[in-house]
Amino acid sequence: MASQLSSPGMGIDIRPYVCGGLAAMFAETITFPMDTAKTRLQIQGKEVKYRGAFHTIFTVFREEGMTSLYKGLCPALLRQAVYGTIKYGLYDTAKVVYLSVNPKSKDSNLMNIFCAVIAGSVSSAIATPTDVVKVRMQARSAHSRGSLLAVFLDIARKEGCAGLFRGMMPTAQRSGVVAGVQLPVYDYCRHKIARSKMLPEGAVTNLTASVIAGFTACAVSNPIDVIKTRIMVQRRYLNQRSGDEKQIYRSSLDCCRKTVKAEGFSALYKGFFPAFGRMGPWNVIFFLVYEQFKCAV
Repeated sequence: MASQLSSPGMGIDIRPYVCGGLAAMFAETITFPMDTAKTRLQIQGKEVKYRGAFHTIFTVFREEGMTSLYKGLCPALLRQAVYGTIKYGLYDTAKVVYLSVNPKSKDSNLMNIFCAVIAGSVSSAIATPTDVVKVRMQARSAHSRGSLLAVFLDIARKEGCAGLFRGMMPTAQRSGVVAGVQLPVYDYCRHKIARSKMLPEGAVTNLTASVIAGFTACAVSNPIDVIKTRIMVQRRYLNQRSGDEKQIYRSSLDCCRKTVKAEGFSALYKGFFPAFGRMGPWNVIFFLVYEQFKCAV
């Protein structure tokens, strides 16, 4: 199996790509309702309808049904098939390429951060259209029907290609930050815990490292995630403003400034608990499944 998933001629092992994509899709499916709660919390303004992650999930379930909690799952899985596959595979490939170009260099935390930021930014930029469709579908109520293809075509027809890549810069920035923290922190914690023999090596060590990596990545990236989400759903707000077609947010910095001015600094951490409530279990599920897949292939 390993020989089938590697390319000796090119010197590229594609197993991390395959394992990363499959593990990411699996983790996404399990934790998706929490992601829906995070999105709903991030886009609400001063008028508070949802109070916390579990209240959001309960309210959406009661008013719109179970299917609304999973609205946007198809583009989310499509995104992970693209984003997750490239991100985790490119991270390993970038380290191999870096060490081959600089044979005297050693595997270091700085190198891991650099490779992770590149992998996260590139993969996220490529997968932006699927993220835009996912966020638009999650932001809709149960009365706003639309399949993956219908929402995709609606954005393309009304907003053009630029609409599908709305929020690409904050998305790439957030993913670069998340990957730049998540992957190196996971590697660092896993190796440190294993060396210290504080915990038994294997699943327990991987689980502990993944929780630490998830919390750290979430704390650093949440403000960027709020900005990204608000820019992506911008047309929804424009449609609510009768006759005013002026763009609300001109850039990431403009969105940050207006959000803080209108709602305070704490608005940048809206959805933090559901974000960590999702990213924590997401990391645990992903890294445990990822390690198992790597061993299997």
